[in-house]
Amino acid sequence: MKLTILGCYSATPRTTTNPTAQVLEINGHMFLIDCGEGTQVELRRNKVKFSKINHIFISHLHGDHFFGLIGLVSTFRLYGRTSELHIYGPKGLKEVITLQLKLSNSWTDYPLRFHELNTKESTLIFEDDRVEVHTIPLSHRVYTNGFLFKEKEGDRKLLIEKVLEANINVAYYRKLKQGHDVENEDGVLIDHTKVTAPADPVKSYAFCSDTAYKPAIASIIQGVTALYHESTFIEEHQHLAPTTKHSTAKQAAMIAKKADVGALILGHYSTRYDSLEPFKEEAKEIFDKVLLADDGKVFEF
Repeated sequence: MKLTILGCYSATPRTTTNPTAQVLEINGHMFLIDCGEGTQVELRRNKVKFSKINHIFISHLHGDHFFGLIGLVSTFRLYGRTSELHIYGPKGLKEVITLQLKLSNSWTDYPLRFHELNTKESTLIFEDDRVEVHTIPLSHRVYTNGFLFKEKEGDRKLLIEKVLEANINVAYYRKLKQGHDVENEDGVLIDHTKVTAPADPVKSYAFCSDTAYKPAIASIIQGVTALYHESTFIEEHQHLAPTTKHSTAKQAAMIAKKADVGALILGHYSTRYDSLEPFKEEAKEIFDKVLLADDGKVFEF
């Protein structure tokens, strides 16, 4: 599982920082999460292939999280895209994007599929045989979701020397990997656990931005491999969090601890700060495994 941070600062883009966007590579998928202004420039800078992006997840309709979307949709068209593009986001997103396409006479030549969200409960919004994606209802000034990405358990691993010793026909290898007992060439039933090893542990990733402190989400993201949680403020400005419906680094750490996550990634920093270190220092008072997001930074799990 690989996470590339394209932008992780709040409000407006600057020459040195970008608003929210990130690319998650998980079990053969490449998902774009949020699409702030300048996202396609950062995709190029980070050498992400546009053609591999088939699913885009938009958390909410504040500009620093989706103003780059129309540009990316249009660029796909200019590049001659033919494959479907699926966009998941709040109700109203389709109207915004299609109006821009209509007034600029820039209709796509590829299928553009919108999946508009309005549920206030955690909901399965994407699933195939490798990955599933659920919403994480958040608390912000407009309707907002985070997203939980979870790998599905893979096949067991053949212990080939033991398989050969057990005299099992190659035709049954697939069934062994799927967890079935099989008969060998001598008609003896072989316990699959004796000739296979468990699959690799599944990985999961939770994206939570923007939101006020909301302890209830801990049950949804319990035990995830990595959690990205907004930390707009440090404690010096914690009085601003309730009115803006954002979180502090300490509050993000409290969520991480309550959910027992593998690692906490902080982001969505207010641009009022000259250094990111205070965010990490304050979060580590609550939760030990703290990482700092930054534009262009890559995390691998």
